[in-house]
Amino acid sequence: MYAVVVDGNKQFVVKAGDVVELDLRHLEPESKLELDRVLLLSNDGKVTIGQPVVAGAKVLATLLEITSEKTRIMKYRRRKNYIRRKGHRQYFSKVRIDEIVVPVA
Repeated sequence: MYAVVVDGNKQFVVKAGDVVELDLRHLEPESKLELDRVLLLSNDGKVTIGQPVVAGAKVLATLLEITSEKTRIMKYRRRKNYIRRKGHRQYFSKVRIDEIVVPVA
């Protein structure tokens, strides 16, 4: 069973047990999350496509940690004694998908 969920402006294909990086959420580790914008749901070969979302479907997740990695940018001009360095750190919430809740039809 898998689902396509929307978080922010990104779509993720998830199944139970997956670990994905979502946009930053200011929550404590081991907090529970509920992603209710499910676009597509596949359950034992039966695919349900939402219009725009699948009614009653949701994905339950647990926040594991808040991660970040520093990106460094450098401009360089040879022979001109010109070097510019800049850094950026984008924070993400790493979550584990616990369960995909299927609506009762």
